[in-house]
Amino acid sequence: MSESGGTDLSATLRRIERAAGALATASVSRMDETLPWFRELPADQRSWVMLVAQAGARSLVQWLRSDGAAEGTQEVSDEVFATAPQALARSITLQQTVALIKVTIDVVEEQVDELAAPGEEPQLREAVLRYSREIAFAAARVYARAAESRGSWDARLQALLVDALLRGDSPDVLASRAAALGWTDAPPVSVAVGPSPGGEVSAVLHTVYRHARRIDVEVIGGVHGDRLVIVLGGAADPVAATGKLLPAFGSGPVVVGPAVPSLDEATESARAALAGYRAAPAWPAAPRPVHAGDLLPERALAGDAEARRRLRHDVYATLVRASGELLETLDAFFAAGGTLESAARALFVHPNTVRYRLRRIADVTGFSPLSPRDAFALRVALTVGRLDPVVPTQTLVPAPGKRSQQDDEQHQSL
Repeated sequence: MSESGGTDLSATLRRIERAAGALATASVSRMDETLPWFRELPADQRSWVMLVAQAGARSLVQWLRSDGAAEGTQEVSDEVFATAPQALARSITLQQTVALIKVTIDVVEEQVDELAAPGEEPQLREAVLRYSREIAFAAARVYARAAESRGSWDARLQALLVDALLRGDSPDVLASRAAALGWTDAPPVSVAVGPSPGGEVSAVLHTVYRHARRIDVEVIGGVHGDRLVIVLGGAADPVAATGKLLPAFGSGPVVVGPAVPSLDEATESARAALAGYRAAPAWPAAPRPVHAGDLLPERALAGDAEARRRLRHDVYATLVRASGELLETLDAFFAAGGTLESAARALFVHPNTVRYRLRRIADVTGFSPLSPRDAFALRVALTVGRLDPVVPTQTLVPAPGKRSQQDDEQHQSL
């Protein structure tokens, strides 16, 4: 040790400089022996590791000359890792990098007696231990910066993908942007829309990814204005999966679009989810999350053309095609305020006949007139269908007081 408190290892430093190449070669050979994953690396990546090992030996010399070993305040320059392309950080994880550093330090420690000048062995051994800590910190800094840069780039790409979904861009545009993000197109795919909790976009998306990993689903997220839009892949029940992601949303309704086979068709799901999100305030008691299909009446009233089309074709037209008495019975049931006996009197039929027809309405439309929520959807469907009919409304309807043969058969069985 010098009087100033520095480390006087000039003779040892010259020996380390001369042995730098041999140390790097021995370290890579040891990595090949002890790390199975290292043996599987391509030749170019193995050569990059060799360059980093050589740079590490040179960095040890510089660090010792700067009195870093004695003071413990001199950081190892991140330039040690600049000799390898950034692609190496994407191929080798931080944990693997630490394993490589450990192997290299072990090789250097084993050769301390040969590297150190006589009498300088203890100082060099202690210096190598401190250097190993500093080089590990330097590696962590490099990986942290790479992660931040990659995270910012991914956030921009995801924002572009979400914007393309909401705009209804072509499947080719969606596919190219998803490929850049490494999206695995695991069907089914659906889109969820809800309020953003606010704050940094990166923090919002981090919460999304953390919860998505727990349920093992593919996700792409983006903040679009005050809305958080999440694309889910591989969730058998998208509504249930979105329920697990609710902590990532702000307070307010969360709407899940219909499941589609692939991301190429996710524009349909995004459009439905977005229309449902706009209409959701009209149903304060809606579950959270709620499927966009459960908001059809609110969406239709809000001007959603797709919701109007579905109510017109899937509900109203279905009733017209099924049989005239179903539509007539539904009108009478609503006119009677939902009282079965009053509807039966208005139709001049037995209450059991009305009860049977109401069950048939539920079977053919999926909405039960006996449920207040479904009855609302049916009322809106009748209104939409009559404002814009697409099927003939003139059908053969039994005269009041007469039942069809099918009604008679059902009445006899009741």
